[in-house]
Amino acid sequence: MPAPPLAPLKVVDLEDERLKRLNALGHFLDNSIRIPGVGYRVGYDAVIGLIPGVGDLIGFALSIYIVLAATRYRLPASAVLRMVLNVGLETLLGTVPLVGDLFDATYKANARNLDLLRAHLAARTQGGAPPSNLRFYAGLFLALAGILALAALMLFSLTRALQALFGS
Repeated sequence: MPAPPLAPLKVVDLEDERLKRLNALGHFLDNSIRIPGVGYRVGYDAVIGLIPGVGDLIGFALSIYIVLAATRYRLPASAVLRMVLNVGLETLLGTVPLVGDLFDATYKANARNLDLLRAHLAARTQGGAPPSNLRFYAGLFLALAGILALAALMLFSLTRALQALFGS
């Protein structure tokens, strides 16, 4: 006897599933570790950022994944720009030893960006915010490449300065 046919998956179900995955990634990166006795939460983004050299770039890539995935919801340009600025600020300041790691643990760019996405989705259900255009997204990718290049340059400069200071 054949199995009963599966009900077609609705677009809303796909959006819900994507949103659940983005929320889970955001929680993992910003709020998944509870600090005992304090009750404050940090995420693996701050932990990954402690890895010298590549930690901040890995955190940048994971944070940008959230931004790029959020663009599937056709966010307005202003929301995407704020998301990119959140990631850029956290990435650039995160490259500064110790202070950057503390900033990373408290700023929580991914949680901020997911809040922006949820606000957009709520406004969209009420007939708000028009979607953005393709030219904006092309500019977004150029801005992301610039942020990544600047972070890599800062990391390279810091490494050279430390080598000169400690002689190696």
